[in-house]
Amino acid sequence: MQKLNFPIYSFRFKSNENKVSIFDSIRKKFVVLQPEEWVRQHCIQYLIDEKKYPKSLINIEKELIVNDLKKRYDIVIFNPNGSIHLIVECKAPNIEINQDTFDQIARYNLALNASYLMVTNGLNHYYCQMDFKNERYVFLKDIPDYN
Repeated sequence: MQKLNFPIYSFRFKSNENKVSIFDSIRKKFVVLQPEEWVRQHCIQYLIDEKKYPKSLINIEKELIVNDLKKRYDIVIFNPNGSIHLIVECKAPNIEINQDTFDQIARYNLALNASYLMVTNGLNHYYCQMDFKNERYVFLKDIPDYN
């Protein structure tokens, strides 16, 4: 798999019927290793190891309803009170992050009301803080550490 713009992490892999799977420590199961999953697993480790978010507050690939359509978010981090702190949208490294990507995560946030947004393709990472009063997001250099 491609080298990403994250620290180097060690992962567990297994091969089955010519498919490689990677162990997801949040879902506690092996998942097929696709380029987007490679990015998602790096992002999860980054949030746990570098940003110190507890695993117990992290949720992966759950369904949500946006404008009567079923969608799936990649990563959500909850606050201890159950509100949503951060939504992460992961793309494969070959997918360019553009306005459509930000529109997608902004639509998800209409349903989730997260304080922070992160978009990554593993090579480029973008971080935003929501300004609900002015209905916009403000770009940040990084997301805050867990405190």
